[in-house]
Amino acid sequence: MSFDHREPGTAEGVWTTALARDLPVLDLDVDRIVVVAAHPDDESLGAAGLLATAAARGIPIDLLVVTDGEGSHPDSPTHTPATLGLRRRREVFAAAEILGLVTAPTFLALPDGGTDEYREAISAALRDVLDRAAPARVLVLSPWSGDGHRDHRVVCEIVEKVCAARQVRSRAFPIWLWHWGGPDDVPWDRAEHLPLSPRNRDAKTRALAAHTSQILPLSAAPGDEEMIHVRMRAHFTRDSEVFFAPVGGERRSVGQDYFDDMYARHDDPWGFDSRWYEERKRAVLVAALPRRRYRATFEAGCSTGALTASLAGRSDRVLAVDLAPAALARARSRLADREHVELRRATLPDDWPEGEFDLVVLSEVAYYWGGVDLDRGLTASIGSLSADGHLVACHWRHPVADYPRTGDEVHAALAARPDLVRLVRHEEEDFVLEVFARPGARSVATEAGLVS
Repeated sequence: MSFDHREPGTAEGVWTTALARDLPVLDLDVDRIVVVAAHPDDESLGAAGLLATAAARGIPIDLLVVTDGEGSHPDSPTHTPATLGLRRRREVFAAAEILGLVTAPTFLALPDGGTDEYREAISAALRDVLDRAAPARVLVLSPWSGDGHRDHRVVCEIVEKVCAARQVRSRAFPIWLWHWGGPDDVPWDRAEHLPLSPRNRDAKTRALAAHTSQILPLSAAPGDEEMIHVRMRAHFTRDSEVFFAPVGGERRSVGQDYFDDMYARHDDPWGFDSRWYEERKRAVLVAALPRRRYRATFEAGCSTGALTASLAGRSDRVLAVDLAPAALARARSRLADREHVELRRATLPDDWPEGEFDLVVLSEVAYYWGGVDLDRGLTASIGSLSADGHLVACHWRHPVADYPRTGDEVHAALAARPDLVRLVRHEEEDFVLEVFARPGARSVATEAGLVS
């Protein structure tokens, strides 16, 4: 894509009409935000409203600025690249303060227009930030790869590659698309938006105004013209911002590295032993079991064995598996005196155990299965179920950035299975618990002979 910033560009009215559609709202339920800007001002043009929103909520923000933008005025008679780069750095500091960022921006000082030669340096800088942020739920932002600017493309490609490897959510924001493009150039199927309050919209306006080297002429001399003219700036006064999910947004299953990292940093990462919420949820799950006792129970993803201990009290035999060695070590310590409990390392759904079980438990595990793994896991669960068996599923309902699915999506997939019928459904704001069986299964009262 080749364009001239001096051209009038697409009128904002065209975009006003095009954006009058029902776009999904960007999920900001995260613990940290990382912005990788190709140039100073990218963060203000594309995501200042989001940053102001996040800062007001107390979400920590890391801003990496890859280049100093020293090449924006190559023919300037008044500014050398070095002096322009220093000026643009000061503008970033001013904008960051307006938006409420607490942590100072990090400048990589790589050559403007030359990011393609420094992919590994940019990748390493992002990985370092993500290492320090772990195990927080992180959202990484960058300019969009289809924006028509080489540095934007390179930075976005790097961000999406690193985030995919780390199972971290990323989104890209367009900037120059609004200038050269039209509605047909937008990947609407991957578009999300974030509505901006009047306060955060004003913060964005003031942050953009801090970048005087771009929105105003450096001087009256030829070569010092403004880079972002008034017609272009109109695209950044909207009451919402637009972001694009990566191509192929279906995410892979969460892998062992994620869990190893969690257990290395925390003895009890999800508060299974310390939170009343978890203790109560286990009690609800056990109380929902339709049968007093089970012959053979399989628990997928047992973690440190808190639920396993409860299931052991209702089962003649229990097989519990997890993929994290540290979690299994703690489970073995907890269940050392339960001779009828077997703990085994397995990566599901690939290592699904052989055998038949009259109780299969999927508690806080299936939303880790991305792509086709969810269907494979559910198929394996049902395949290992005895004719009179019960399949229990219990999952957190709120979206988590690190997980490829939500709990509600898991339970919707279960409800759609023609080889299952639902016996129990317990729904709260925070979690959903369901018990399924094969078609023809009888209710608890029917099995007890209370009804025919």
